[in-house]
Amino acid sequence: MQTVIASTIESLAETLTLQRGRMATAESCTGGAIAAACAALPGSSAWFEGGVVSYSNSAKAVLLGVCDATLAMHGAVSAEVVSEMAAGICQRLGVGCGIATSGIAGPGGGSDAKPVGTVWIATSVDGVVETHCHRFAGDRAAVQAAATLKSLQSLLQRLTV
Repeated sequence: MQTVIASTIESLAETLTLQRGRMATAESCTGGAIAAACAALPGSSAWFEGGVVSYSNSAKAVLLGVCDATLAMHGAVSAEVVSEMAAGICQRLGVGCGIATSGIAGPGGGSDAKPVGTVWIATSVDGVVETHCHRFAGDRAAVQAAATLKSLQSLLQRLTV
């Protein structure tokens, strides 16, 4: 998995560099793994601005501007929350591209409506946010790794279409 993530980061870095774009991350269930993968690539400061790990609801509100009402109405693991997270990180760090994740990595915390492995991913490109829900299998580390890869692939796909 790490090799695929590294390859995707290289492609994303090349694309952002060619487009003179910059990106940032707003992570909950991935715990900073997306930002860490970006920062691991030499020269990433040319295209990666930074990231916020906003695990709690209060951090999502204070650091990213997610509305308390959105959190109360939809829950942290929702399209609405990751959409506000992605928009918030782009606005706060002044970048054109953002990734946001929120989910249930497990092993506990799941429900019938949102089982373990449920992850919402949002990508923001030039102010247009897209969200997608995924269900990843495996233990906590596997869910986090799969969500990290899918997040990076989603942004790369949007930038290369």
